[in-house]
Amino acid sequence: MRILVLGAGVVGVAAAWYLAEAGHEVTVVDRGTAPGLETSFANGGQISVSHAEPWANPAAPLKVLRWLGREDSPLLWRLRADPAQWAWGLRFLAECWPWRTRDNIRAIVDLALESRHCLGTLRAELNLDYDHLTRGILHVYSDAAEFEHALPQAALMREFGCQRVPKTTAECLAIEPALKDSQLPIVGGTYTEADESGDAHKFTVDLARHCANKGVSFVHGVELRGLLVASGRIAGVRLADGAALGADAFVVALGSYSPLLLRPLGLRLPLVPAKGYSVTLPLEEGARAPTVSITDDAAKIVFSRLGQRLRVAGTAEFAGYDTSINRHRCEAIARRALQWFPGAGAGDGLEGMELWAGLRPVTPGNVPFIGRVAGYDNLFLNTGHGTLGWTMACGSGKLLADLVSGRETAIDPEPYSV
Repeated sequence: MRILVLGAGVVGVAAAWYLAEAGHEVTVVDRGTAPGLETSFANGGQISVSHAEPWANPAAPLKVLRWLGREDSPLLWRLRADPAQWAWGLRFLAECWPWRTRDNIRAIVDLALESRHCLGTLRAELNLDYDHLTRGILHVYSDAAEFEHALPQAALMREFGCQRVPKTTAECLAIEPALKDSQLPIVGGTYTEADESGDAHKFTVDLARHCANKGVSFVHGVELRGLLVASGRIAGVRLADGAALGADAFVVALGSYSPLLLRPLGLRLPLVPAKGYSVTLPLEEGARAPTVSITDDAAKIVFSRLGQRLRVAGTAEFAGYDTSINRHRCEAIARRALQWFPGAGAGDGLEGMELWAGLRPVTPGNVPFIGRVAGYDNLFLNTGHGTLGWTMACGSGKLLADLVSGRETAIDPEPYSV
């Protein structure tokens, strides 16, 4: 089939690769001038199956109430007169029940494990280089209550196949010696040896190059204005200049912007943008920075070593489609980073650091939408991956390609159905 993939982030490009591998004629359309320039550009860099606990969990409602009004809080909810935001918030609360959290963790782990396997196969096959490190991910805790909360979650993930193993303080320091300089106490941690890290943008650019070599076409710098419908099917995509692009099937991989394209069709996708931030520190020779990727669950930030850079990213700000950079939140991230790793060698404040903000597409339970849209047999979604777009990209692309092609899937597609 002729297939249009809408969106050239890591999720869209991975989908294009697997669709082309399945024998389809693929074109990727994006408003950016090159692949991976929005949410995939400067994210946390983790391939983190161990980050499977959704934001919606039994402990979340009280935490959100505690954080209200705090400009530096890990999760900042800016109240707006937006019915979609409030409707999403109610769905979020419904996903906080323990049995829903358990189901969502299972769905996230299943897809993330499959994706990590697909990524390893793809890396070996194509000799991809994206500053990747296969040294695992260590979750560290400076608060005993946070550590105690993490232990049953880690046990549940082990039940579902993710080997997230509890570690003592001494074991944490042995896994990542740079933590010995920490100004924060370490009460314990959990370690997932098979998890990885790497630069999502470099991966997206390199995979797009391989896609092009495989015959995938890329159309950059075009604004999408809507989907054209004829006889109950999607007939094409209308562009800002009035032109239209046609195909046999269409894949919406536009991240946070997916609901805006679908709304005129009467499709109300429960997905909202959550702005995440990152600061990137250049590392001088001899800097005591981690080489194992680190997750600070309490502050909702992650650390990834990308060559001679340290990427520190995280937090969530629900503020609509605003992509402006709030320096106060960046300063809070940088301050926390230098508490954990004072030997990383940064200057005063944010000087010398690269600041970035991007919108992550979040569903109420953090489970993405992958599959055919009911009522339109040639319209597919691959969106809503939240903070785990890089983690789930290859598995999502493979699952989507199998569904489009009518092939047997490696995992049960039902939890991600639209």
